[in-house]
Amino acid sequence: MASKKVLIVYAHQSSGSFNSAAKDAAVEVLTAEGCTVEVSDLYAMTFKATATAEDITGKVKNADHFCYAEETKLAWEAGKLTADITEEQRKLTEADLVIFQFPMYWFTVPAIMKGWMDRVLTLGFAFTHEKRYSQGIFKDKKAMLSFTTGSQESMFSANGINGDMNVTLWPLQNGILHYCGFQVLAPQIFWAPSHVPSEARGTMLEGWCTRLQGLLGENPLAFTPLDCFDGEKGYQLKPEVQEKHAAKEFGLTVGIHLGKALPPNNQMKAGV
Repeated sequence: MASKKVLIVYAHQSSGSFNSAAKDAAVEVLTAEGCTVEVSDLYAMTFKATATAEDITGKVKNADHFCYAEETKLAWEAGKLTADITEEQRKLTEADLVIFQFPMYWFTVPAIMKGWMDRVLTLGFAFTHEKRYSQGIFKDKKAMLSFTTGSQESMFSANGINGDMNVTLWPLQNGILHYCGFQVLAPQIFWAPSHVPSEARGTMLEGWCTRLQGLLGENPLAFTPLDCFDGEKGYQLKPEVQEKHAAKEFGLTVGIHLGKALPPNNQMKAGV
């Protein structure tokens, strides 16, 4: 079997950070497992975070009413996206697995990483109206979030002040990764490493290294397939699917909960 290719999209300013250590561990372990690993160090690359007309070389179709999605689709088709975007798209095309390594900022990814998503995952290249979710362009690829938090785990619980982490992760994992078709692996969450002793941080990294050894063989999180929704009726869940789950205690997913209790760990563990 050909060597698997892994892309790590990494966003932290400091080489002395826990995120840097987690990134380095992934490179070391996955390389030892026979993978080819590439790292996009966004801060070191001074990657541009803003999605603008400057992402297109040459003239745009409609400068008076610029639509980023449509214009970048045309530019992608014509080979007129800027070199930084084209290079990241090359890495993504070649990758079997993408790991996003970052510190959680304001319940989401840092701006520079969101900019990578905004600019690299262009219409046409990463998704189309027909090719998204379970029928998405990247359905043969895996992706996952690996991140640190500033708050302890209890604060991100159903009863905690930050709310359920499963809910926090839904826009990122469903709305970006799964939307592009990725098989989404369970996230690797490092809970508040800056607030624990160095021994505890070491234990976190050891757990990550152990997981990395079998990462490519993990089953992804479960998302409701696109064909369960009626495209002619606003992509509402089909009645027969609703009936099938009517007697169940929990909803289908965090985002599609059918008015029921949210399914526990739906966005944090596979097979639940």
